[in-house]
Amino acid sequence: MNAPHPQEVPHPQSATASASVPRTPDHLYVLKDGDSFVVADTYGDIAGSGDGFFQEDTRLLSCFYLLLGGERPTLLSSAVSRDNVFFTAHATNRPLPPLGDESLPQGIVHIERRRLLWDGLLRESITLRNYGKAVTRLQLTLAYGADFSDTFEVRGERRSRRGEFLPAKVQSKEVELGYRGLDGVERRTRVVFSTQPTVIDEKHCRFDLVLNGREDVVLYVDIGPAALAPTCAQFRAASAAARRSMRTRQRAGARVRTSARQFQTWLDRSEVDLALLTTALPTGPYPYAGIPWFSTPFGRDAIITALQTLWLKPSLARGVLAYLASHQARETSAFHDAEPGKIMHELRKGEMTALGELPFGRYYGGVDTTPLFVALAAAYARRTADRSFIVELWPALVAATAWILGNASRHGGFLSYARAQASGLANQGWKDSHDAIFHEDGRTPEGPIALVEVQGYAVAALQGMALLANWLGHDMAVAPYAQAAEAWRERVEASFWQEDMQFYALALDGAGAPCRVYASNPGHLLYVGLPGAERGRAVARQLLAAGLESGWGLRTLSSKAIRFNPMSYHNGSVWPHDVALCAAGMARYGERDSTARLTSEMFECASQVGMRLPELFCGFERVNGEAPVSYPVACLPQAWAAGAVFMLLQGCLGIDIDAMRGRIVVEQPVLPAEIDALVLRDLRLPQGAVDLSLTRRGANVQATVSRQSGADQLQIDLRL
Repeated sequence: MNAPHPQEVPHPQSATASASVPRTPDHLYVLKDGDSFVVADTYGDIAGSGDGFFQEDTRLLSCFYLLLGGERPTLLSSAVSRDNVFFTAHATNRPLPPLGDESLPQGIVHIERRRLLWDGLLRESITLRNYGKAVTRLQLTLAYGADFSDTFEVRGERRSRRGEFLPAKVQSKEVELGYRGLDGVERRTRVVFSTQPTVIDEKHCRFDLVLNGREDVVLYVDIGPAALAPTCAQFRAASAAARRSMRTRQRAGARVRTSARQFQTWLDRSEVDLALLTTALPTGPYPYAGIPWFSTPFGRDAIITALQTLWLKPSLARGVLAYLASHQARETSAFHDAEPGKIMHELRKGEMTALGELPFGRYYGGVDTTPLFVALAAAYARRTADRSFIVELWPALVAATAWILGNASRHGGFLSYARAQASGLANQGWKDSHDAIFHEDGRTPEGPIALVEVQGYAVAALQGMALLANWLGHDMAVAPYAQAAEAWRERVEASFWQEDMQFYALALDGAGAPCRVYASNPGHLLYVGLPGAERGRAVARQLLAAGLESGWGLRTLSSKAIRFNPMSYHNGSVWPHDVALCAAGMARYGERDSTARLTSEMFECASQVGMRLPELFCGFERVNGEAPVSYPVACLPQAWAAGAVFMLLQGCLGIDIDAMRGRIVVEQPVLPAEIDALVLRDLRLPQGAVDLSLTRRGANVQATVSRQSGADQLQIDLRL
C-alpha cells in the first residue's frame, strides 16, 4: 500500500554542513561480488554522477543516502575491511532540533553503516546507539532512486531516446522501481527494509525512532532485483559466506612474505584487490579489469594480469585462457571488428550494446589480444605442464595463430590494425586513446598501423606455438612456427630500429614510415626478449633517461614528445602495469638493479595512496615531499595495477619456473631497497613444492631452499 509522503528531503551534497569531499577515486569506496559492484562516498552515500550499485552494466541504484533529523550526520571515519568484503562508516548526530522536551546535543548518537555485496544483493545494516542517559527521539530518513542507466551512459555517452520507467510499487516495508528498456528487457530494483517505516514512498522513507538511554536499534536493508525481507540472521549468513569466498580466492597459489612491514602491506593489498576483482565463471576464475568503468571481462587486461601472477597463481591463467577460447571469434563482423580466430577484447551486457548502439557487446577490436592469448598459453604450459588442458586448447591456438599470420600477410609482414567501422576503436593497442599514436611532428598516421609492442607479442606467440607443437608431438608444425618467428623478429629489427635514437619506433604507418617517438611501448619488446643483447640494453637506458622516467615510474610518453601531456590518458601518464612490463623486460637483459629501482618507485607511490595503485596517475616530475598527482577518473582498484607488484618482484628475484623440465632457476637475484629478506612459500610444480628464502648479505642476495618435496624430480638451480 502507499503511505503518506514524507516532507521533501534535501540532497546530501546540499545539506547543511555537508563536507566538500572530492568525488575522486581515492575518496570513493567500492565493493564487488560477481557481476555486481557498488561505488559510494565516504559516508556510504550514493549521490555523485559516477556512484551507484551496478549489475551487468546497468545502474540499479543511482541514489541512496541517509539523513538524521533532515541533515547529513557528522562523519567520524569510513573504510573497507582488509579483505574487501565490508564497507563501514561511523558517524554521529549534529545538534538536532527538539522533537520532545529538549534538543539533542551533538555527539550523543552513534550511527554505524555496515555494507556488503553478496549473491546479487546490496545488504546493509544501520545501527543507531544512544550514548546519552535520556530518552532520545530521532527521525532517520533514507532516500533512494534508480535511473537504470547503462554503464556507457554513466560514462558520458548520449542517447537519442531511452525506454520507459515503470510505475513504482510501494508497500509497507518495500519499494520496487522498474524500467523497460528499448531492448524489451524489464530491469527492477527492490528496496526492502526489516522494519516498517513511519512513512514511505517511491523516493524516500522515514523512521521515527525512540531510543532509551544506552539503547540501540538496528535496521537492515536489502537492495537488488531479488531482494526479500532482510533479517539479522540473513545478514550474518551472507557476511560469513562472502568472507569464506574471499578467503578461498586468496588461498590459491604460492605466497610471498617479506621482512618489511609496509612492503608486505602493499603485497597483501594487491592480493586482496585481485581476489575482489576475480569472478568465478563457468570456465574458471577471471579477473575483471577494474571498477567502476571496466568491471567486466576484458581480454588484454586479463591476459596481462594472468602473466603478472603466473609464477605464483597459475590457476588464474587457466581460467582466462578457457574463457577467451570459448569466446573466440568464428565469423567476420565489421561492426564488432571480428574475424575468425581473433580473441575477444571486451564483453558487455547492458541495454546499449544489446541494441547495437555500441559494438562492445562482444567486441574484438584489439590487435594485441590474440598474440597475447597464444603467448599466455605457452607460458602457462611451461609453468604447469598441464598437457590435457593445452590439448583441449590447441584448436583455438591454431585458429588464433592463423589469424595472426593472415593479418601480417596482408600488411607487409606485420600485425596491423584499422577499424572496420567508425563506431569501433580508432587505436587498437593498449594505448587506445584516439591521439595516442602519432609521428614525431604531431601528425596522426594513416593506417593500417603496426605497433612495435604488438610485433613482439606476435613473435612470442609464434615461438610459443613452436614450443607447444614440439611438446605435444605435432612435429611437422615445429619448424614452420619457429622459422616464422625468427623471420618476423628480423623484420622488426630492420624496420623499427632507429639507430640515431638508439630506440625502436613507436609504430609504422600504412606506408611503412616509422613513428619516431620515445614511448614506453618498446619496453614490452624487452619483456618478450625480442632484441639482441646490445639493443636491449640500449632500450633500457633510454627508458630511464629519455624523458620517460618521472621519479614515480616510467611515463607512457617522453616529456620531450610533441603531444606530451602528463594529465592525458596515454600521452605522458604513468600506468603501473606498463612500468612492470618494462621493468621485467630490463631484468631479462640483466638490468635487475633498474628493475629494483622501478619497484621501489612503485612502492613509494603506493605508500602515498593507501597501498593501492590506481589504473594510472599523472606523469608530472616527482617533487620531494609531494605525492604523485592523481588522474581524476582512474579505476580503483584495477586488476593489472594490482598485479604489477608481482611481476616487478619476479623480475627482481630472477625466478624462472619450467615445469616441463621440473626446474626452478633463481638467477642473480636482487631485492628492492625496502626489503632485506623474503620467503616464497609453497611454490608448486607437478614434480613437487618448494619454499625459497632470499636474504640480503651486504651487496649480494643469498638464496636458499628452506623446504622441498619431490626432491628426486624437482631441480632447484640457484645462480647467485
